[in-house]
Amino acid sequence: MSDPGLFGPWSVTWNMHGDPMMWIAGIRALYLQALHPRAVRGVMENSDFRRDAWGRLLRTARFVGTTTYGTTEAAEKAGARVRRIHSMLRATDPETGERYRLDAPELLLWVHCAEIDSYLHVLRRSGFPLTDAQADRYIAEQRTSARLVGLDPATVPADRAELAAYFDTVRPELAAGADAREVDAFLLRPPVHPLLVPARELLWRRVARLAYACLPPYAHELYGRPAPAPATVTRRLRLTGTLLRCIPARLRWQLPPKNILHAMARLGPGTRPAPYKAGR
Repeated sequence: MSDPGLFGPWSVTWNMHGDPMMWIAGIRALYLQALHPRAVRGVMENSDFRRDAWGRLLRTARFVGTTTYGTTEAAEKAGARVRRIHSMLRATDPETGERYRLDAPELLLWVHCAEIDSYLHVLRRSGFPLTDAQADRYIAEQRTSARLVGLDPATVPADRAELAAYFDTVRPELAAGADAREVDAFLLRPPVHPLLVPARELLWRRVARLAYACLPPYAHELYGRPAPAPATVTRRLRLTGTLLRCIPARLRWQLPPKNILHAMARLGPGTRPAPYKAGR
């Protein structure tokens, strides 16, 4: 077999990341990440988020796709590129005026944990079949992704209990300041061509509201906007997951950069991601 990459076809990561609900999970991650004042300030000061938010989302998706389905060399190069960029970036604390590095371990850890928690939470709640043991294995596997962005894997949560303990520890640092509210406003009403405004109002806002609704209760409290009852949110997630999974996978995977199709061409059709293969 050719190089299977950092995770391989039988990992939880490989089979979970091919699910279409990853897009909603990614939006939830953005909502959650924006609640860390230093992390979101770093984004606002060092990227053209307001005018190139779609580009930023696609670059994140490309990084996740490359590190999951690319060769070992491609994944390591993607990680090195991210580390190099982050090493050059600085931002100013909105409260103290202190200048700080964006590759500070506490910021990298927050971004990592917010992403992994969102991916796992949304997919499981929407009906992707994972046992608790498989969920723990996924979190442990993602320490490899944490290494790629510059973290020491030994300092990264390795299972659900450690991840929950991390969020308990970091919660006092979270706040919905002006930057977080700007991210919130963007996600609800992103800039689009005038002809696409009706589609944004009809489709996108529903997706953004669903991603917001499945945030943890403390996030709703910080943003100051209520969410539907948990049972209602779960029902909507399951319905959305069912509808998206009805779209043929081969059609979904045609979207650029086609990481999954390239991986299957490299490793064979038997490596097609599927829930029943996760963690075998």
